[in-house]
Amino acid sequence: MGVMVIMGKGWFFRWVMMIGVMGWCVAGLGVNWGTQATHQLRADTVVEMLKDNGIQKVKLFDADESSMSALSGSGIEVMVAIPNNQLAEMNDYDRALQWVKKNVTRYNFRGGVNIKYVAVGNEPFLKSYNGSFLNITLPALQNIQNALNDAGLGDSIKATVPLNADVYESPPNSPVPSAGIFRPDISDLMTQIVQFLAKNKAPFTVNIYPFLSLYGNDNFPFDYAFFDGVANPIIDNGVSYTNVFDANFDTLVSALKKVGYGNMPVLVGEVGWPTDGDKNANVGNAFRFYNGLLPRLAMNKGTPLRPGFIEVYLFGLIDEDAKNIAPGNFERHWGIFGYDGKPKFPMDLSGKGQKKVLVGAQNVHYLEPNWCMFNPDAQDLSKLADNINYACTLADCTALGYGSSCNNLDANGNASYAFNMYYQTQDQNYMACNFEGLARLTTSNISTPTCNFIVQINPSLSSSLRPQIVAFLFVTLLPFILFL
Repeated sequence: MGVMVIMGKGWFFRWVMMIGVMGWCVAGLGVNWGTQATHQLRADTVVEMLKDNGIQKVKLFDADESSMSALSGSGIEVMVAIPNNQLAEMNDYDRALQWVKKNVTRYNFRGGVNIKYVAVGNEPFLKSYNGSFLNITLPALQNIQNALNDAGLGDSIKATVPLNADVYESPPNSPVPSAGIFRPDISDLMTQIVQFLAKNKAPFTVNIYPFLSLYGNDNFPFDYAFFDGVANPIIDNGVSYTNVFDANFDTLVSALKKVGYGNMPVLVGEVGWPTDGDKNANVGNAFRFYNGLLPRLAMNKGTPLRPGFIEVYLFGLIDEDAKNIAPGNFERHWGIFGYDGKPKFPMDLSGKGQKKVLVGAQNVHYLEPNWCMFNPDAQDLSKLADNINYACTLADCTALGYGSSCNNLDANGNASYAFNMYYQTQDQNYMACNFEGLARLTTSNISTPTCNFIVQINPSLSSSLRPQIVAFLFVTLLPFILFL
């Protein structure tokens, strides 16, 4: 009891919560852990957060050593990844062998990393890539799976290609799921990929984003992006489709069936809803989306053409303020946790209607409570626009966009937001809050009820010692301390 008092209530609360955590999550639910952030949470902090929330699977976008080391011994099932810019290298079988040895075999030991899949590329057939990866993705997939097979790992670790849902479609003259086909320009290639996956008993991996159906399309029926019913469902051969997720998934199932593999396992590599950066990207819509998705997964409801269990990875775990925003400002706001590991909204990962809250990251340290703001005493405002543009080129200002959380600030507020984001990105270097005399420092939090002016995390101060280990060391060393 004395030890508990010394360790503090926070440690005890976390320890109690961990006892029942295994039942907190939909069976088999995974998350995507992206790391394109200027200030990353420590990898061991993130892994503890995964465990504290009962998340059993994680999908990576590389095979970064710090992430893999932190996952070692966790028991969490892992999908490691080969980025698109390495696909050409994987067309050389010797390089593929080396990659498997370095990123898979070295972690394949008792108490190591529980690797289940290797993601070969990420959405390599997007039309925006202009065919850059069309000729190198299949050879890379083949070489990686064959390298896994040669290493004696092929029975337990499968290579797959996470693909965007734009690799299949319904013909314009028959826009229903049962008419699904692979995109005509890549139909032969997709058939070859499916055949190879089937030969190696690997799943087809697809990323489905109902949010993108709404993005930039005001004519799309809004409620159809969610799971709580629509006034006019799509009727397909007597089957009623009330949401775009089911319709999208079953369009893929139909496309697979048409090339002779209608029973191929399908893994949803990414599905989620962003919370900022667009008029439809907000906490309310994200809550509505997950509050519909997770109970369906918990019930193993599946879709009309694929009833039953669906393996799903939520996208994503943590906001990433350095992601490419070419697709839209929302790209930096997909996390169910904010940049600092704080939950954004209540979320029942069990899908059972329990009033659970996400467990945030522990032992997160921040920079000093300082903010950079527009200087109201500035005389020459002629260079204000240029300085705001400079700040937003090097820091994340996506929350200022139309329909976003900080879109209602006045001109001075916009400047303060931009200046502060740059200042925080530069680790609060005092020289980063000048902007030709247009900015000044403040110790007063200048956030508004709807717009958060952040203080950035300080990863170098985040403890890597788990509270359980600290407690163990304290109990072990206490007799020696008393003796001294």
